[in-house]
Amino acid sequence: MKDQQLEPKKARRFRVTTISAPAHEKAPNILNRQFEVDEPDTAWVGDITYLWTPEGWLYLAVLLDLYSRRVIGWALSTEMTQDLVLAALNRAIFERNPEAGLLHHSDRGSQYTSNDYRQRLMDRKLIASMSRKGDCWDNAVAESFFATLKIELGDSFSSFDTAQIALIDYIEIFYNRQRRHTSLGGLTPVQAEAQFELEAAA
Repeated sequence: MKDQQLEPKKARRFRVTTISAPAHEKAPNILNRQFEVDEPDTAWVGDITYLWTPEGWLYLAVLLDLYSRRVIGWALSTEMTQDLVLAALNRAIFERNPEAGLLHHSDRGSQYTSNDYRQRLMDRKLIASMSRKGDCWDNAVAESFFATLKIELGDSFSSFDTAQIALIDYIEIFYNRQRRHTSLGGLTPVQAEAQFELEAAA
């Protein structure tokens, strides 16, 4: 391999993040891969991924606005529970104060189908939508964000604290405010939303 200038590639550590609860009610796939919307806070997409540290696994839950691809809510925890996704949802609600009728799309994981999570959506009059069973393409925007994060930031960190600091910098500063997206015509998520506001006020 050395003679051929080849380097071994380590296999990625793997964790299952979508664990269904058969008894939980599932929402229909209302989004149906319609990933282009006309304005912010029309539809949000959420998902969970895993990150490795020598101290153990970390789980990252996010909510993205489909219009701008902006991360509008996220949370980090050592446990993959409904509290993790509720923390991300509550953060997004606090930041955006969405109107009734916003579409919230996720997979069928037990965290999203839990009674407390579904009740929080109903309390805010948000409409639940869920991917079809075993179909990651139904939530492609969230999956794409995680793939980008792991390429640009990495999927392993030296400690919990290091991971949290790195994620704050990546999400809040770089991804939302500095990273340009071809799907947004070269704008950042924050710029895309600002441009929408200008055009709407004109």
